[in-house]
Amino acid sequence: MSAHDSYVPQSGDTTFDVESYELDLVYRVRTNRLEGRAVINAVAALGVSSVALDLIGLRASRVRVDGDRRTAFAQGPRKLRVTLPRRVEAGERFSIEVVYAGAPAPRRTRWGTIGFEELEDGALVASQPVGAPTWFPCNDRLDDRALYTIAVSTDAGYAAVATGALIGSARRGQFETRTFRSDVPTATYLTAVHVGRYESRAMPVTIASSGLGVTVVHPPALRGAVDTAFAPVARMLEVFEEAFGPYPQDACTLVVTADDLEIPLEAQGMAVFGANHLDAASERLIAHELAHQWFGNSVGLARWSDIWLNEGFACYAEWLWSEASGGPSADEKATRHHARLAGLAQDLVLSDPGPELMFDDRVYKRGALTLQAVRRTIGDAAFWMVLREWTRTGTHETVTTEDFRALVVRLVGAGIEPLLTAWLDRPALPPLPR
Repeated sequence: MSAHDSYVPQSGDTTFDVESYELDLVYRVRTNRLEGRAVINAVAALGVSSVALDLIGLRASRVRVDGDRRTAFAQGPRKLRVTLPRRVEAGERFSIEVVYAGAPAPRRTRWGTIGFEELEDGALVASQPVGAPTWFPCNDRLDDRALYTIAVSTDAGYAAVATGALIGSARRGQFETRTFRSDVPTATYLTAVHVGRYESRAMPVTIASSGLGVTVVHPPALRGAVDTAFAPVARMLEVFEEAFGPYPQDACTLVVTADDLEIPLEAQGMAVFGANHLDAASERLIAHELAHQWFGNSVGLARWSDIWLNEGFACYAEWLWSEASGGPSADEKATRHHARLAGLAQDLVLSDPGPELMFDDRVYKRGALTLQAVRRTIGDAAFWMVLREWTRTGTHETVTTEDFRALVVRLVGAGIEPLLTAWLDRPALPPLPR
């Protein structure tokens, strides 16, 4: 049985694991009304008589376990507690159906408001790290990855896009319904829905390893700006496939909202950008979000304390793209950022920054610097071997810093351990190897 994540101790239930979610959603934009039916197909990690789902701001009206009408449930501010009609033993599968509704809103956390968010004329989901329960009942654990089928019905004139590949669309009364399916294991925080007055179209891009296309979703008025901003995407994917290995997702969808957003954000096989992210200065952000499809979305975290494995690797991908596109090299970027970090507080341990600092920019930059320190130490050939082996062995798995350390030591020898300890486990910023 998994242990609770100390960074988010109130999230998730470790007594069961989810194998798949089936979500059937109706969202009315004008009134911000969400009606949902969720089927959670699960397996018990130990013998249980009750389980808890995370659900925030929405009210469950009916719960059934394996279709049993005798299912009892009680809902508090964060949890939907379900009493099973019979005891379920370890390894036994069961299914929970939840019918729920309400006016979805982001939740307030120490990292700001996150989750389901209204836009000027639509909605988006930005769940990292604990926003998923604001729009569907779930076992909101980082290490509990599942498959998803998501059907979203929206008012005519609006389009919905969700995690996964589009598998069907239909008219359902006054609503347009689009259904998406993700056949790769996905964390709850990486599951998303976006709704707006969008057009959806294929880019003239084919991902070499899979033949998969790239879809862009955006307001029609932004078509020209989207085409210009995303013109480098084809070359980015080529560079990243060469560096990291085959693109690991079953979809590649880039969403642009009509609203300005503070930051873009990745989801599984998807990323969302604001209208303000279509300028030349935002090109590095596009590279960053694409890189997350390998680092974070495929090679996923087992616990939030290891977030540098997501953000440090994606930040390093920005530097690789800069080099590949004729800008400063990764080595030049590292030298500049090392000088900047040297002038900041030396109170962050990369392998365990603490929940207050997990999204600190120093985690991103020091994580990238750690990779450059390894690269300078072991040489390019060994470094690329490490990165490709990391993505290969970690494809759609959850990993820890200890896993990365063990891989590097296995591939290049125990002599690298002091360098890894200095960069990962000590607060003082080490010098970059020469």
